[in-house]
Amino acid sequence: MRRRAATGATAVAVGAAMMLGSPLTTTAHADGATTATGIVLGVGAGESQRVVSWYTSADTPQVVQVAPTSQVRGGQFPKNSATFSATVAANSVSGGYNAHATIDSLRKNTTYSYRVGTQGSWSPTYSFKTQDFKGNFDFLFYGDPQIGSSGDVAKDGAGWKDTLDVSLAANPKAELLVSGGDQVDSANTESQWNAFLGPDKLRQYPWAATIGNHDVGGKAYDQHFWTPNTDRSAAYYKGDPATQSGGDYWYTYKDVLFIDINSNAYANGADEAHLGYISDVVKKHGRDAKYTVLVYHHSIYSPADHANDSDNQKRRQDFPAAFSKLGVDLVLQGHDHSYSRSYVIKNGKKADPAEKPGADQVVQGPGGVIYVTANSASGSKYYDLTAPDPAQDPAYGPDPLNPKSHWANSVENQEHVRTYVKVQVRDNKLVVENLRSGTCAAPNAAVELGKVSWCGPADGADTAPPVGSVVDKVVVHPYRGKATAESADAASARTGSDWLQ
Repeated sequence: MRRRAATGATAVAVGAAMMLGSPLTTTAHADGATTATGIVLGVGAGESQRVVSWYTSADTPQVVQVAPTSQVRGGQFPKNSATFSATVAANSVSGGYNAHATIDSLRKNTTYSYRVGTQGSWSPTYSFKTQDFKGNFDFLFYGDPQIGSSGDVAKDGAGWKDTLDVSLAANPKAELLVSGGDQVDSANTESQWNAFLGPDKLRQYPWAATIGNHDVGGKAYDQHFWTPNTDRSAAYYKGDPATQSGGDYWYTYKDVLFIDINSNAYANGADEAHLGYISDVVKKHGRDAKYTVLVYHHSIYSPADHANDSDNQKRRQDFPAAFSKLGVDLVLQGHDHSYSRSYVIKNGKKADPAEKPGADQVVQGPGGVIYVTANSASGSKYYDLTAPDPAQDPAYGPDPLNPKSHWANSVENQEHVRTYVKVQVRDNKLVVENLRSGTCAAPNAAVELGKVSWCGPADGADTAPPVGSVVDKVVVHPYRGKATAESADAASARTGSDWLQ
């Protein structure tokens, strides 16, 4: 694959003008025949960055042109607009080329307009708004759109678009959209990627991509998403070349350190490599963060179809003690197409045996971690909850306080209704909510196509509550002492098996 940086465009600081409260809009232009498709706004290394990725049919220098929206008049960008050169590479499967460029030096509380391409062949114009670079913020977490998994790409795409529309209408100041993985059902099927990337909200709010098991097996994920601070070292894929897409990456946003790992590779020492990466990032950047949030696809405290998968059984041994010792606050996962929220877990055990199921306030204490699994955001596929089965995994049996649930989980929920997770980051607490973005009505592909036989709470016995209603909500009071069992310096020298000693 030939890579080169586009020439003839110089990155400069983005302009200073502010435009508070402006609507986020899409504007078409007649500058020429655009060749750009699949444009997506990605998260940058910090608050003042965004990454734009796209496909182009032209092997020509590509740029992102950016200006404060207040300076774009009649669809025309000012002559002093900032331009950021793109890196362009040939697509490995679908033909054409992929491009990405990092927008830097953004200013807070400013609405920006941008377009991609070349002079005379621009894409439509899109807009995004930065917020304060310090203080409180909200982000939204989405589980497994997996476009195409129902067998009807259009229906899956409609459900995905509706969840984005509903969630952002309710939370227009959300600052990040965080992925739980499995954007599509088949890694190299571009019709599915087109449906996933169809909503304009993905060009207006930064998408923090996570790679799922349905996103591997090809390079389309890498070509569609460029992520900051990414490590694609071979150690993460030992013995499993099919997982060599994506990578482990990190970024900071305000006072939160986000670390995203490729959990598709876990065998032959790959988990140890992932833990080494997490430890190193925490060692270097954790002291500057009030919260540490880990994101990966495979839910280790899965309540549904994947509860006793062999890889999850291994991860339940490899990950929790390490996360507690590193001072992780919140772990966000997908894969299971159902919702769960754990008790406070310390070193792989319930921290407080007396914590009640469904408690709406919890105190973490040293080493306490909350694990959240997101339900389907598109309605393309749901997995029903499973009963705890110690015969399959003796270490993952029933909850003494609620024997229908697994011991690790305070809440397990499946209604065959689309949901998303909202996380409020505050100075002295995290607020985690699972919110309904749909009902039993369309768009809800799995229900429409008869993939499931019921819909609604209590296995369909109750009518589905309205869009926007709360499935689960918890206020998490963090531990501020940071006196975990080991420092990140010591943790970074450990191997996966050492964590359990």
